[in-house]
Amino acid sequence: MKRKVIQIDQEKCNGCGKCVTACVEGVIQLVNGKAQLVNENHCDGLGACIGECPQGAIRLIEKEVAPPKEKEDNLSCPAFAFSQKKPDWPLQLALVAPFVSFPQKTKLRIAADCCAFENPMLFVQNEPTTRTVIACPKLDQRGEEYLEKLKHILHNNPQIEEVEVVYMEVPCCRGLLYLVQEALNASGREIRLTTKMVRIGENN
Repeated sequence: MKRKVIQIDQEKCNGCGKCVTACVEGVIQLVNGKAQLVNENHCDGLGACIGECPQGAIRLIEKEVAPPKEKEDNLSCPAFAFSQKKPDWPLQLALVAPFVSFPQKTKLRIAADCCAFENPMLFVQNEPTTRTVIACPKLDQRGEEYLEKLKHILHNNPQIEEVEVVYMEVPCCRGLLYLVQEALNASGREIRLTTKMVRIGENN
């Protein structure tokens, strides 16, 4: 699989370690006083560490990288391959890698964080082919990042046959729907889009 990963210039690196703490995937470590990418398979390619490097030693490159393999005990990071044993396990969109793989004939449900608290029954009995990611369009403040990530996910996964957006009736929550619509348009694919509005108090 050809995709983006970071590259660290060992001559420029001064070993400050700022990139280590900035890497949410935990794939950068200090080795002999220099930062090194120790697991390129799990690098998400988003480059959050680049802006933290005071030496300008980190850049994104595109190269062939083997896809992360799910361990037999199913304890590998679910952000790279959605669990077969727990298909209803929701993941934060912020944690999902843009090159995540999906099973065949998937319905991707993108839900606002609050929906599960207002109407938990929506998520109790998931269909076996549904995979759920959750986000908050107001509090996450990752609009551009989410748009780019969803565009890549939708474009690179022909297994996704339907996208369902679940959002609250409050005005700010519609931002999630607009974000998904924009990502669908940018993906270059025609995927069926369905929506579900959760009303406050509807489960009382």
